[in-house]
Amino acid sequence: MARFTKENVPSFSAEVYQNKFLPEGAEEVNAIVTVTSTGGGTSGGVPLVSDGSGVHSAGTVSASRAAVVIMVDCSGSMNYPEAKLRNAGEATAAAVDTLHDGVSFAVVAGTHKVREIYPGDGRLAVADRETRSAAKTALRGLTAGGGTAISTWLRCADRLLATSEAPIKHGVLLTDGKNEHEQPEELRTALEECAGRFTCDARGVGTDWDVREVTSIASALLGTADIVADSEGLAEDFTQMMATAMGKEVADINLRLWTPQGAEIRYVKQVAPTVEDLSARRTDTGPRTGDYPTGSWGDESRDYHVCVRVPAASVGQEMLAARVSLTRPQPDGTSLSLAQGLIKAVWTDDVAAGTTLNPQVAHYTGQAELARVIQQGLELRKTGDEDGATAKLGRAVQLASASGNEDTAKLLAKVVDVVDAAAGTVRLKARVTDADKMTLETRSTKTVRVKK
Repeated sequence: MARFTKENVPSFSAEVYQNKFLPEGAEEVNAIVTVTSTGGGTSGGVPLVSDGSGVHSAGTVSASRAAVVIMVDCSGSMNYPEAKLRNAGEATAAAVDTLHDGVSFAVVAGTHKVREIYPGDGRLAVADRETRSAAKTALRGLTAGGGTAISTWLRCADRLLATSEAPIKHGVLLTDGKNEHEQPEELRTALEECAGRFTCDARGVGTDWDVREVTSIASALLGTADIVADSEGLAEDFTQMMATAMGKEVADINLRLWTPQGAEIRYVKQVAPTVEDLSARRTDTGPRTGDYPTGSWGDESRDYHVCVRVPAASVGQEMLAARVSLTRPQPDGTSLSLAQGLIKAVWTDDVAAGTTLNPQVAHYTGQAELARVIQQGLELRKTGDEDGATAKLGRAVQLASASGNEDTAKLLAKVVDVVDAAAGTVRLKARVTDADKMTLETRSTKTVRVKK
């Protein structure tokens, strides 16, 4: 394990769990890399020098460590039921109250276009008692009407956040419906443009929104996605979500992988606290080196599954399959190394040593399969393939039971009757609410940590 500490930067460590022994001729090395950040997450920003209004115009150099834009769906459907928009406004007010002093922020209303609610005119406000009060007053004037074009919301957030020099830039997006007033490629293009510029948590309220749309936003922008089936629960969710955002202390941390000649990375996946495939997000930084983005960090720990293809070798040979580093870009274009770990390969004729699957690798392989079969099972149920859905969801119950993923097991029990969890024997429930199905799908990628 390697550690690096520096003033104003949390301490990072990287631990590698693997079975380095391979049978003769084997070409695949698997490892779980546990990355832990400690010593951060205690300050959310420092007060700024203000002109007295609490508002800084675009281009003002900010001393704050964080900037946040909250995007609230104000399309016509937010009027049904009537309490939904009111609850959304109260939840946004609760989030504003959770902002630390000195954090730059703005609130925008999203329909088929976007409108700045506070402070307006392309500016960010600086959180203090006066600006929080003014923002909450502005929120009382929210009205619903129009359609939904989420790309316009994201681009507005990007423009606003670009006016801040805060290292932590974050968005919160709430929607209650499908992105029906623009073409799907418009949202994909906006996400590609915003990726790497800010992180974003996405929430769907009610049951009329598209799970894949909301989760794709969070995935592309390295945030979290969840459902709030009853709008009465929005304030609690927004408060917790903003508190987590305020705990982030360092941004733009990359998982850097170096491989020797002849070896190559097959895939890189975050496997805890959620499953997220990072393979396609690689940025080459050298002939045999690539960076995978991990977003912002506070006091937390995450696990990554790294799979490396190596040249087949004979018994007795060994090699360094990959070097894992945590890096942070510096203003001069260089990268600061925060932690490092090694992934090794040793070929052996010891059958037991060469065929034993490392417990961490086995656990997270099962957790990734759990997320996959839940999504497949729910899709098969939608298409009317009850036998296929029963088989997939039965396998999910089996995996959840074996891994101790109690939260997912409880969600599964709302869509299937469990006959034998260990064997994966289930029956589809005849009646399942949309909220239960959507909750299971939205939270299918949440994992439990392996007991080390």
